[in-house]
Amino acid sequence: MRTKTLGGTGLLVSEICLGTMTFGGRGFWTSIGTLDQSVADSLVARAVDAGVNFIDTADIYSEGLAEEITGRALKNLGRPRTDIVLASKVLGPVGPGPNDAGASRGHIMDGIKASLKRLGTDYIDLYQIHGTDPLTPVEETVAAMDDLVRQGHVRYWGVSNWAAWRAMKALGIADHTQRSRPATVQAYYSIAGRDLEREIVPLLQAERMGLMVWSPLAGGLLSGKFSRDGGGPEGARRVEFDFPPVNRARAFDCIEVMRPMAEARGVSVARIALAWLLHRPWVMSVIVGAKTVEQLDDNIAATQVELSDAEMAALDAVSALPPEYPGWMIETQARERQANG
Repeated sequence: MRTKTLGGTGLLVSEICLGTMTFGGRGFWTSIGTLDQSVADSLVARAVDAGVNFIDTADIYSEGLAEEITGRALKNLGRPRTDIVLASKVLGPVGPGPNDAGASRGHIMDGIKASLKRLGTDYIDLYQIHGTDPLTPVEETVAAMDDLVRQGHVRYWGVSNWAAWRAMKALGIADHTQRSRPATVQAYYSIAGRDLEREIVPLLQAERMGLMVWSPLAGGLLSGKFSRDGGGPEGARRVEFDFPPVNRARAFDCIEVMRPMAEARGVSVARIALAWLLHRPWVMSVIVGAKTVEQLDDNIAATQVELSDAEMAALDAVSALPPEYPGWMIETQARERQANG
């Protein structure tokens, strides 16, 4: 298992991160997963044995139950706390009150206390703002996260599902006020959904932020088990919860190119889709969720798949984003400038 630095920090994380959205199963989250403590224990143990040192959860997963199960699983693992880089998130609603959600100082301070208690730990390695709060000034969020770092409750912080301009604003505020910078971006990215390459990837590269990929298989659509006519395995997540949105025509075009690559190696289509992500230089870690040890093993095995330059070129071509302004104009002018350089 290879490791990469957590953005521009010196902390090392595994290129596979274990996601815990399948842990628990309360309310809406039953459509994602309903794994109990014993299964979660086995998944965490198997992941760590395979070299995974990075685990991601959130306060809203299964209405807090996922954090509780994750915390117990880490205790049951019997490894030093410092062996694991633990990430969680705050923003979504955790109660009926108007201040039970958001990225305000009030909710962030309430959220960290509740998450630390559920996880049974005195610090979270990476605490992330789980989306955009249109009511709270970015300045307030940056200051609150910096306070958590200074207090020792949080080691590093990051953002998730933010537009590039908002993340850049947070970086600018942090630098100007000498506060802790967000180190990571957690975002949707897959061979069938490359939108973040337009604005977010250039930001990551320019500011040395680490990218954590969620839903790398587009909610299971890229597993190779679905057909163009909509057929799929019974009980599959995409059948129960059709998310994230995806251009299905492009997704199945990608699957048609990946399938012979998978068959030639005797592996699943999912492994090829994950391997493509792991070959992208701006990807820090790919979050994989699983319902069984077998599924987890298959996903982790993607780290052993080496794609040739020709295969990467074929996958890049079939999954290419359509031209969009100002991207096509920037590319045209850059070519002219470079030709004269």
